[in-house]
Amino acid sequence: RALEGKPLAFGLLTLIAVIIGGPVQYIPLVAVKSNIPTIPSVKPYTPLELEGRDIYVSEGCYNCHSQMIRPFREEVVRYGEYSKPGEFIYDRPFQFGSKRTGPDLHRVGGKYLDFWHYRHMLDPRSTSPGSIMPPYPWLYEKDLDLSLTNRKIEAFRKLGAPYTKDEASSAVDSAKKQAEELTQALYKQGVKETPGLERKQIIALIAYLQRLGTDVKVGGASQVAATRTKGDDSIEEEEEA
Repeated sequence: RALEGKPLAFGLLTLIAVIIGGPVQYIPLVAVKSNIPTIPSVKPYTPLELEGRDIYVSEGCYNCHSQMIRPFREEVVRYGEYSKPGEFIYDRPFQFGSKRTGPDLHRVGGKYLDFWHYRHMLDPRSTSPGSIMPPYPWLYEKDLDLSLTNRKIEAFRKLGAPYTKDEASSAVDSAKKQAEELTQALYKQGVKETPGLERKQIIALIAYLQRLGTDVKVGGASQVAATRTKGDDSIEEEEEA
């Protein structure tokens, strides 16, 4: 009670307590590796997927989609295997989201063809009738900026992601190679050949979406998309909205 009438002294002592107590609680969490859950099969994003993730964030996709399947029966039945803490170890920041205007996306990787995502982002109603999601035509027009890709990979290395120096230095070449492979896959699935498509932002976003949740997928779930044909991409009720 003696300090209640002395706001300056009370504030100063509170600040000292926070300065001392904060590191005491936080440092052990990050310094002791056993406190950080890891899953051997979980790997960091490829350079192209990392760029796609940045597009996902910049377009505000996290405002309508979560990436956290809770361990409840109804969620597991609808979305797939529940999310594990170790799956987000290389997500900085994580994309848990806070609402589901559209469905959870944490297990969307490999669920649909690349072609499905290509159509969905351009015209959501063409794949998901009744969807209220807006189209994103500019992703098909804007070139992907790779000028900072090497620096991004290097920054993640400093934060503990297991990228090698060679992977950091060759990140741009790696991104271009994966983009070309994904573009060729789209052509085979029915997308009209378009000059420069491999350089567009939509390619990076598709690469990111197709990676989500695939590191720990169980059973044969990750093989679903591989067994579908071009004409077999009908949409169920629980599709992306």
